[in-house]
Amino acid sequence: MKKTLLLAAAAAIALAGPAVAQDKKQLAIVVKGLDNAFFEQIHVGCEKWNSENADSEYTCFYTGPASTSDEAGEAQIVGDLLANPNTAAIAISPSNAQLIAQTVRNAKPTIPVLTIDAPFAAADNDLVATYVGTDNKTMGVKLGEYVKANASSGGKVCIIEGNPAAQNILDRATGFREGLTGEKDLQALTGQGGGTDAPGCPVFTNDDGAKGVQAMSDILAANPDIKVFAMMGGWPLFMAPQAYRDLFNPLKDKIASKDLLVVSTDTIGDEIPLLKEGLVQILVGQVPKDMGYLAPGAMIKAIKGEKLEPNTYTGLDTCTQDNADTCVTK
Repeated sequence: MKKTLLLAAAAAIALAGPAVAQDKKQLAIVVKGLDNAFFEQIHVGCEKWNSENADSEYTCFYTGPASTSDEAGEAQIVGDLLANPNTAAIAISPSNAQLIAQTVRNAKPTIPVLTIDAPFAAADNDLVATYVGTDNKTMGVKLGEYVKANASSGGKVCIIEGNPAAQNILDRATGFREGLTGEKDLQALTGQGGGTDAPGCPVFTNDDGAKGVQAMSDILAANPDIKVFAMMGGWPLFMAPQAYRDLFNPLKDKIASKDLLVVSTDTIGDEIPLLKEGLVQILVGQVPKDMGYLAPGAMIKAIKGEKLEPNTYTGLDTCTQDNADTCVTK
């Protein structure tokens, strides 16, 4: 009952939009969940666009379900916004790419639809004008190449993923395997490049940091000889930093000697401090603020019928202990 009320409230907010912008058409950005610090940076970019375009006939409107794990809630918000005559265009970060793509297809929208942060699967690209966000495969490749260059020997690898239907995370994992092995489109590690998936891996955490830390604790207990943890999202570091410290501080010497490689995406919250503490060796970060800032302009171009490239990529920040103070795009 409580969840139903929360969904209804979120949908009502999505339909209404900010009161101050009632006379403007909405350029809606729908993220996977409002409980994730990464998405709040997209919100910052959206509001930056609003502040710089106060005279525009459009306003950037940021919304999403309360929880990143609420796939149905996101689908409801998307459906409501597509039915709202005040919505001029929409950019979606789909938690479940197939579900949200089907929601859009069923709605038969007459307004432009974009994806942001996370794309649809290739089969559903006909639904979108462009994707605004990270080159996720390249992001994963960078992590895989680091492991390949720094691993002293082959061994067990555990990839930590998010939602099993989130295309951006799946693309990163595919890229990681490619960077590690040189082989494209691998869906598992069975010895290629010396790496083998540890039993129980990859682990899907639904973007839950505490769940990710617990999963790594369990994997370590069962596989004390594990050689690599590769996080396709930085959730354990920026959502559960103290639990992460408690887990990896006893392994700090192994990480320093690279007998254990711990690599991750993102540069949010405590991630840079954890890098400086020697509890992760490399972070490949995104620029979510730029996603939120660029999406409204892309939506306006789509409204006007202007041609857009299939992908509007934002940058990547590669951070190690050597450049930790300067590596993050401001």
